[in-house]
Amino acid sequence: MTGINIPKSWQMSEQEVTPEDIYLRRRDFLSTSLKLGSATMAAFYGFSPLAKGWSAESKSASLSSSNITPENIASRFNNFYEFGVEKQEIWKSSRKLQTKEWSIEVSGLVKNPQILDFETLKFSQEERIYRLRCVEAWSVVIPWTGFPLRLLIDKLEPLASARYIKFTTFLDPVIAPGQKNRFWEPWPFTEGLRLDEARHDLTFLATGIYGHSLPNQHGAPIRLVVPWKYGFKSIKSISRIEFTREEPETFYTSLSPLEYDFEANVNPKIPYARWHQAFERIPGKEETVKTLPYNGYANQVAGLYL
Repeated sequence: MTGINIPKSWQMSEQEVTPEDIYLRRRDFLSTSLKLGSATMAAFYGFSPLAKGWSAESKSASLSSSNITPENIASRFNNFYEFGVEKQEIWKSSRKLQTKEWSIEVSGLVKNPQILDFETLKFSQEERIYRLRCVEAWSVVIPWTGFPLRLLIDKLEPLASARYIKFTTFLDPVIAPGQKNRFWEPWPFTEGLRLDEARHDLTFLATGIYGHSLPNQHGAPIRLVVPWKYGFKSIKSISRIEFTREEPETFYTSLSPLEYDFEANVNPKIPYARWHQAFERIPGKEETVKTLPYNGYANQVAGLYL
């Protein structure tokens, strides 16, 4: 008898997935909507945030409106500050990142400090369809492929004294001009979680997106996905993992501690310096929607913060 697949409480349907072309041109959408809404806060809540012609066609559909970036251009429009600030150029400059023979250094309060070969991380792959909420007040729904972070943590055997886990991306100013030109910033990019957050079933290490391997601009070959936190917590291209007793300083908490807090849970009641968080804009839809506490995952994670 064939087994019955019972969805978990956090699972989303495939119909809710943001089409890949819409996701890839989210920054173009953001630029348009911010220009429309910058005059007053009332405009932020009331206007239709999408230029005429935006729609949620599938990635195979033809996009003809002059208000929409052609798909072949939009698919090469991304953010990865290590490779510069010109978003249209990231798809080219990020090609310099060599992901073959990628390794992850494990250190700190762990039983066996070691160097992990990415290719030897043999965990069963699964698909997770998650909301992703950016601190810039837009959101998408993405299908990731990968495995729960807790599986790797269990394999690494952190010591009982470990309370946090810190993640670091690569540092190579020779191939990443942003790390050289933006020298005042605390490179390499770092992020962190409490260990109980890291062990939560929702916390995910992604190795693929939309049914294929992660491209460089999305954080190849492996990145973090924490769906109830703002997107900057989901660090790309992980090269180091460190277990610590004290809360680690991270890229944004050291750069702008009054604006970016370490916890960074999605909270519609707490505004960030540049963005109100009560509402969010959705690429492909002509309305704003209310932001949900913990990005809609309150039933699963609120207990972590009681």
